[in-house]
Amino acid sequence: MISAKGITKNYGTLQVLKGIDLEIKKGEIVSIIGPSGAGKTTLLQILGTLDKADSGKVLINDVDISGLSDSRIAEFRNKNIGFVFQFHQLLPEFTALENVMIPGLIAGRKNDELKKRAKELLDYLNLSERISHKPSELSGGEKQRVAVARALINDPYVIFADEPSGSLDSVHKEELHRLFLDLRREFNQTFVIVTHDNSLTGMSDRIIHIKDGLIV
Repeated sequence: MISAKGITKNYGTLQVLKGIDLEIKKGEIVSIIGPSGAGKTTLLQILGTLDKADSGKVLINDVDISGLSDSRIAEFRNKNIGFVFQFHQLLPEFTALENVMIPGLIAGRKNDELKKRAKELLDYLNLSERISHKPSELSGGEKQRVAVARALINDPYVIFADEPSGSLDSVHKEELHRLFLDLRREFNQTFVIVTHDNSLTGMSDRIIHIKDGLIV
């Protein structure tokens, strides 16, 4: 479902990725691990279309994203890729429901249908009583569950997560990790996760180790 071939990336004279090849299947939970500076987040951003490789090719569900224009990449990303970040990145002025709906609104979906789907996701994530709350009124675990609902709203091929449990306490970490497993079981959702969390890597189907810009 995701195929990367010969991915390289330089920042000035620093070569961060030195030729990455990988394949990820539909429904897999894959963790990417390695020391700081190894190139994990750079790889995640390239796979997630947030950055471009200097060379190589990335295919997602048989679409060669490497050859798309910036506007087509943005459209593809919005409709087919979800993201969960360490600090949730919710917009503070909007409610939980509104935050979840934003990617769908950008995609031009009908408001009534979109609101119904957002409420269904928030209910599934045990947040039905928090839909009118703004981020400042939510716990850390609740914020991350809202971020997960937002990532799911357009039924993406894949969710990319960058240290998703890094800002959570142990109870909320376990809750988030169980949620990922539940979503894979219920929806066959694919996850690609950069993490230092041993409990998260332990529940993954596969672990990709990166060191000095290469898979080892």
